[in-house]
Amino acid sequence: MGLKSTYSCILGSIFSMDSMKGQGGIQMLLTAEQEARQIISNAKNLKLTRLKQAKEEAEREVKLYHSNMEAAHQKKISETSGSSGSNVKRLDEETAMRIQSLKESASRVSSDVVAMLIKHVTAVEA
Repeated sequence: MGLKSTYSCILGSIFSMDSMKGQGGIQMLLTAEQEARQIISNAKNLKLTRLKQAKEEAEREVKLYHSNMEAAHQKKISETSGSSGSNVKRLDEETAMRIQSLKESASRVSSDVVAMLIKHVTAVEA
């Protein structure tokens, strides 16, 4: 038996009832339809409530993750900035030592450089 014939049988049995039974059947269908609408409405409301809860939970998790990442980032910055101060001090000391070394080297060779310049400036080439 196909769907079309089943549907025809149902319709035939509904319309073949006498008017009293037909009215009761129609009322029963209307009541069933109303109950189905109520069930669907409740299901939609429940679904919306669950979606709202899931969204709120996801937002809380995102905020928690963001705060954890921010804390880790701030910790990393504080660790590197602390060592940065010691690096600056170390670099300043190294620079001062190199400058002193260059001054000493310059003072040792400055008389030789002056003598060489005077020799080349005063030398006459023929």
